[in-house]
Amino acid sequence: MGRGDGHDDALRRWLREAGGWLVVDGALGTELEAHGADLQDKLWSARCLVSAPHLIRKVHLDYLDAGANIITTASYQATLQGFQSRGVSREQGEALLLRSVQIAQEARAIFVEGRSKGPYSARDEYDGVVSRARRPVLVAASVGSYGAYLADGSEYTGDYGRSVTKEALKNFHRRRLQVLADAGPDLIAFDTIPNKLEAQAYAELLEENDIRIPAWFSFTSKDGANAASGDPVTECAAVADSCRRVAAVGINCTAPRLIHGLILSISKVTTKPIVVYPNTGETYVAETKEWVDSAAAGGGAPGTDFVSCVGKWRQAGASLVGGCCRTGPATVRAIARALREADAAAAAEDTDDDYPAVAVL
Repeated sequence: MGRGDGHDDALRRWLREAGGWLVVDGALGTELEAHGADLQDKLWSARCLVSAPHLIRKVHLDYLDAGANIITTASYQATLQGFQSRGVSREQGEALLLRSVQIAQEARAIFVEGRSKGPYSARDEYDGVVSRARRPVLVAASVGSYGAYLADGSEYTGDYGRSVTKEALKNFHRRRLQVLADAGPDLIAFDTIPNKLEAQAYAELLEENDIRIPAWFSFTSKDGANAASGDPVTECAAVADSCRRVAAVGINCTAPRLIHGLILSISKVTTKPIVVYPNTGETYVAETKEWVDSAAAGGGAPGTDFVSCVGKWRQAGASLVGGCCRTGPATVRAIARALREADAAAAAEDTDDDYPAVAVL
């Protein structure tokens, strides 16, 4: 298993400062639509970088108010190639990528204003109770897969065709990754990775471009054992583990009922922190661009209650938990509460262990 260096250590330090876990935000597109944004576009939420940056900032703030430690930028679907296909010049596209990070940083500044300097708020109140003196407030630059750019649902299958090689993927992502890194986020989140090939491309890019910002690799799974492409999750996680610039490994946009088993599988091949941010258990139908009940779509059992699983995921080894498609601030607030309750239960159990029952003679 890979050994941590400065990239790994930075995330572990934030985890320690936060009490052992960090809350990741939820869906961006869902919330933007709830605020009136029209996302019927191949650029999806990235469209709002041009048309409604104030809404992106509002959603970031909503998640911070709900208890998120990490807000992810509106760059999942933002690619230079995608912008150019819509008549946006390369220079303008790079400026929009930079803007995605700046908007999140602006939201953080608004959130922490009057509390402390830097990426920490002075105090946090949950349900009226101050629970932690300080907590990290971090910005993660989101990097969506090649399939997300195609906007044909292939980020949920990993089937890019034989013509798409590792080198082609590296060439596709290279400049975008560099621009996002230069914008100064705290983390880089490689989201919804559907196959091992793209993970290998990312790992090589991090090294070749000398990216010194902690990254996480998050894969998607439909069966609880393999990535969307059919590559074993353990093999995909091992790619992330072998890259010293990857600080965490995990799963996103996957049904909650599959997460516990995936955490256990990933923990067999890495000692790096595990990140999970599932969807609500529905299935995306690329042809209609709709989310439908998993059972109705042939996806098996209906979705598992999301929040009731959080304590179990924490116990299994997840230390960064959030939500993906169809989740919102209410979900994130409930996740934060569930993590606090899991900590309290673990502390109570430890106390009981310190005072074993004594037989009365």
